[in-house]
Amino acid sequence: MNILTVENIVKSYGERKLFDHTSFYLQEGEKVGVIGINGTGKSTLLKMMAGLEEPDEGNVIRANHVICTYLSQHPNFDEEETALQAVLKETKEKLRAEGVGEEAWAKESDAKAMLMRIGIADITAKCGTLSGGQRKRLALAAALLSPADILILDEPTNHLDNEMADWLEDMLKKRSGAIVMVTHDRYFLDSVSNRIVEIDKGQIYSYQANYSGYLELKAMREEESFAGERKRQSILRTELEWVKRGARARSTKQKARLERYEELKQVQAPSCDAKVEMSSVASRLGKTTVEISHVSKRYGEKVLIDDFSYLFLKEDRIGFIGENGCGKTTLMKILTGQCEPDSGSVEIGQTVKIGYYAQEIAALEMPQDKKAIDYIRDVAEYVKTEDGSITASQMLERFLFSGSEQYTLIGKLSGGEKRRLALLKVLMSAPNVLILDEPTNDLDIATLAVLEDYLDRFPGIVITVSHDRYFLDRTVRRIFAFEGDGKLRQYEGGYTDYSNKKEAMNAVAAQESDGSVGGKVVKSSVINNSAINGAEEKSGKKSWKVQSSKLKFTYKEQQDYETIEDEIAKLEEYLEVLEERILRASTDFIKLNELTKEKEETEQRLEERMDRWMYLEELKGRIESQ
Repeated sequence: MNILTVENIVKSYGERKLFDHTSFYLQEGEKVGVIGINGTGKSTLLKMMAGLEEPDEGNVIRANHVICTYLSQHPNFDEEETALQAVLKETKEKLRAEGVGEEAWAKESDAKAMLMRIGIADITAKCGTLSGGQRKRLALAAALLSPADILILDEPTNHLDNEMADWLEDMLKKRSGAIVMVTHDRYFLDSVSNRIVEIDKGQIYSYQANYSGYLELKAMREEESFAGERKRQSILRTELEWVKRGARARSTKQKARLERYEELKQVQAPSCDAKVEMSSVASRLGKTTVEISHVSKRYGEKVLIDDFSYLFLKEDRIGFIGENGCGKTTLMKILTGQCEPDSGSVEIGQTVKIGYYAQEIAALEMPQDKKAIDYIRDVAEYVKTEDGSITASQMLERFLFSGSEQYTLIGKLSGGEKRRLALLKVLMSAPNVLILDEPTNDLDIATLAVLEDYLDRFPGIVITVSHDRYFLDRTVRRIFAFEGDGKLRQYEGGYTDYSNKKEAMNAVAAQESDGSVGGKVVKSSVINNSAINGAEEKSGKKSWKVQSSKLKFTYKEQQDYETIEDEIAKLEEYLEVLEERILRASTDFIKLNELTKEKEETEQRLEERMDRWMYLEELKGRIESQ
């Protein structure tokens, strides 16, 4: 059953047109993930669905008696209300409006339990004393408790630690009502959503799949679009030759053919998605990097960091994880000199240049009345990249700020656009140590994907605090987890490796508590090995890091590694030859079909060899790091 219709809407802000006569339909029980580049109108679409904004043209129609609950990206509360009052306020209003006031009071125990679950132990705390992250979690609790047929969530995973994100994921999967959400968390999207909606160039595209399925379906849609464009160009070339030869007679057929040529010429070609481009920018890093020695920090009775030491190596990729309030951001501030440890020291090498990307927009000190280009020029007018020296304006263009948008006041940018601008400012300073505190908050998935590629090539140290499991898997090679009482434990690999290891350790602890496996007392070393292997098999994920034998190339892998780059080069050259042959055979449909099939087979072969090359390169890196 269709419970919400967004029909033929148009919406603009000044000269920027977000939606151009596009539509969207929501069915009962659907779980929809909304994605798109920052500034394309994701939050605006959610507000229109919730009835908080109206389109310039078109209609938003909700079925009779349908109740919507909306979680804002930046929620507001009465600063004098307590946390418990704020959570229950909307719920009580909706229930009373439905004539079931008594149920409102029954929700109080549920509210208390949920506040404890999301890490707000003091339910009498005034909203004005809560941090931005606590307010977002408070709003999330209020949204989940409030009765709703359609739950509309704008960045629900922001400010949630990994454990809370897992908990929310399970809650939403079990929920029977419809859900529409904007989130950058790709694992979350993949697990919860059964439909992906993409906003692109003023239009809404729908894919009946989770995030993984969307990637495949979108690739197919783009390929069909570009195949159609190739056909149009082929016909245009044929028609152009006819026009150049000149019409032999002024017949109706010739006039119709000229008109068809003009129509084909006016058709707009499909455009590629705009992508953030980031060339590697970094200063030289000397022998002495960053060394933390026996650092401790507490606030009152709470111990955040207890005797932590670590020497950062060149090209280290380190992730810090832990529950909210455990001390991750405090440690980053100690590293940057914004906060002094109670004991211990941090030694910074003379050549070290730190770039700090802060968690909160307010902490980024972005003047709202300054133009975007002036904000970047404050750092540098020019910057040296792999592509040579380029201007601040050119860097802004690579970050999807067009010529006119560069002169937009920061206060008029969306939250995601501000984050992207702040990231550019950090990179323009050419740091060789990047400290990223929750970099995935408010950034769109396209920007995150390119940031991940950029970090692959970054020739310095990357230190990340993040709750985004996919981002951690993609970018870090070592994790430090805050595990209570200020203790940090080191784990090798990304988040999945950490999760597997934790599962194995929990299995060990459970077995050691009764000292037996299968009714027999065994040595702990045997328990450890069997528990770790069992946990990995259960999770379906193996990690090369737990192998005891030394890695090395097999004979076949060594042979492939020595020849594969030449194979790839030859396949790429042959593809160019096939492209030329296809163009020449544009009117011979039998030959064209044969060449197209051969091209598809060659592309498939090239993709397979590229996958093999990436595997061998990764394996070689692991062998060399042993």
